[in-house]
Amino acid sequence: MAKYERLPGGESSRGNGSAFAGLKGKWRSPSPGSDRLRFLRLSPLRLLIIAATILFGVALLAGGRYKPRGSPAAYVGNMEDEEVIEPDRLNGYYTGVRKLIPVSEWKPENPLNETQEIAKDLFGKVKRSLINLNSPQADPPMDPVLFNPYPDYESAEYLSKHQPVQKCYLDSDEKILAPDIYAYPGIPEGMTAQTFGSPEEIGFNTNVCFDRYGRFAPYGYGYYPVEGGLGLGNRSEHGGVDKVFEKTGKVDYRGINWGDAQKKCYEKNKARFEDPTKSKGEKVARAEKADPGQTLVKKVPRTAYVLRTWTGNKYDEHQIMTIRAMINELALKSGGEYDIHFLVHVKDDSIPIWASDEVYRETLEANVPEEFWGMATLWSEKLMELFYPDPFPDNVVNMAGAPIHGVYRSAHFALQWFAQQHQEYDFFWNWEMDVRLSGHYYEFHEKISDWAREQPRKGLWERSSRFYIPEVHGPWTNFTETVEKETKQSGVTPIWGPVEFPATDMLDSPPEVHPPRRYVDDDYEWGVGEDADLIVFDPIFDPERSNWVFRLDVTGYNLSLPVPPRRCAIITIGRLSKRLLNLMHEETWAMRHTMFPEMWPPSVALHHGLKAVYAPHPVFFDRDWPLEYADQVFNHPETDFDSVFGWGEHNFLGSSFYYNSGFSGALWRRFLGQRENNEGGAYEEGSGTGRMCLRNTLFHPIKHEHGPTD
Repeated sequence: MAKYERLPGGESSRGNGSAFAGLKGKWRSPSPGSDRLRFLRLSPLRLLIIAATILFGVALLAGGRYKPRGSPAAYVGNMEDEEVIEPDRLNGYYTGVRKLIPVSEWKPENPLNETQEIAKDLFGKVKRSLINLNSPQADPPMDPVLFNPYPDYESAEYLSKHQPVQKCYLDSDEKILAPDIYAYPGIPEGMTAQTFGSPEEIGFNTNVCFDRYGRFAPYGYGYYPVEGGLGLGNRSEHGGVDKVFEKTGKVDYRGINWGDAQKKCYEKNKARFEDPTKSKGEKVARAEKADPGQTLVKKVPRTAYVLRTWTGNKYDEHQIMTIRAMINELALKSGGEYDIHFLVHVKDDSIPIWASDEVYRETLEANVPEEFWGMATLWSEKLMELFYPDPFPDNVVNMAGAPIHGVYRSAHFALQWFAQQHQEYDFFWNWEMDVRLSGHYYEFHEKISDWAREQPRKGLWERSSRFYIPEVHGPWTNFTETVEKETKQSGVTPIWGPVEFPATDMLDSPPEVHPPRRYVDDDYEWGVGEDADLIVFDPIFDPERSNWVFRLDVTGYNLSLPVPPRRCAIITIGRLSKRLLNLMHEETWAMRHTMFPEMWPPSVALHHGLKAVYAPHPVFFDRDWPLEYADQVFNHPETDFDSVFGWGEHNFLGSSFYYNSGFSGALWRRFLGQRENNEGGAYEEGSGTGRMCLRNTLFHPIKHEHGPTD
């Protein structure tokens, strides 16, 4: 049976793994840039905290509370002797397209403990046979099919409510239509099921899976630069890929200008959207003038998709492939519903980007690939100092030891500034460069947004503070009832509208956020059909109920009063409404309020009664966690010190999504056909079940995509 090997990161002073410092890990840890603590300055306060942590670890070891079992082993939970477990490794992810079956026949390998050991030879290497990678028997048993998650823009039903959608093209001559992607209508036999979240609850298409060719061949994957491709995937297993290229062709991306294509797409479809120059009153007046029997054509909201990048970032072929997918699937194929923007942090504050158009252009062109030049906006920390000038008094604890205008403590400043320049957008996705998606961007973001819109506000903050585990909680309605019952039993008053707390300098909340009725009188009605102001991908937890290191980085509030109530969501990707960003901006410039980036948007939403949602997207683990135990560890820690959002965060190392995950990068590189930990790659795929095929899944962090293929 495979041991659960300790993953890198436990030695971090942020994690609950000081006792694991000597254990070597299976998965490579994210790059050092992903660990915030490397920036800590050793002030007397921080030295005291570090010393206390070391003494605590020594006390645990001296008291016999931690005993390594096996070598090298991974331990999950709170490390009490009676709770140390070694779950089986899950291998279903790596079953390939040659073992595709209809979803109706699928039986996941977990949580039924049906994990299959990987056959290895006497030297510990995966056994390889001599099957020809291109032989006929290498083809999948199913053909790829078009994956189309968009509304039927040409249907009578759609046109009765909306303006027509004009097709968009990649080139200025309108000869290269925005391409489609392809998926297989099945799932590999024994494919692993997610631990957290539910694709069915969100509304993802669960009848298909995506391989790397159907997913990325439309963006240059699988053919050479002389053909206009990226030169990736040419030596990997590719049985049946000819059927993909028969449908997609090989797009010549040489000379494509994505900025021009995006602008032209919007101009062709601008009648679909609200005129950004019209006020809210004018929009209401338009609706009131409509005849009672008239079906008013709906205006579609617009969304900015903001990529947080920086000068010096290396855009390799894999990243370019991913960005092309974002632009095509979100902006062009949707008829302009999204605009993709590069928000580029100019790290050298001596470059006067605000003083010279020539310097601005030269800086942009030196740091963004040419095909994306028309989509980039530059900013710097010096610019933020001008936009949000000092002073920012009354900080509680600056654990990072960093300046208030630095991106480390105030990454939200730049997004707030950007939103003030672009009030034409209704929503803003804040997206990091080390996030990857195995499925379709439009399906992922639209289904998440639609699901969040339909969530009632009653119990929403409480539900959003927990991981949803379908095998434990049952259907979402059961989960809702369970959380309501647990909230009552805890004696905690559920959040209902803007929270009240002692303060001397707070902005007024918008009038529409006040509850229409008492909490007990609401039958899960309020909020249904209301767009979420904040959508995040990890639970929105109370930092006071954890030992998360940055929980007291709160600035601008009266220090003679208790610290304001706060909420936090780790990883700063998510969707923010214009209303939320405008309030964040007002709180910052007018009241001098701010917090650490993961806390600031959820806390402003909490204070002002906005709708904040944790979307239960599917999250996978590399080990077969006992699910009742996972619910205990992740949702019901015995003490605040056991919270997974603090010293217990080592439990995420084997997950597909968290800031410190090691498994996310390993699984993604295997999906790309690369060898990882001496497994996978062209020969193993070719002599086995073929290349991987995954459902629509979010991965973070992906710090590199250049593993060996042989």
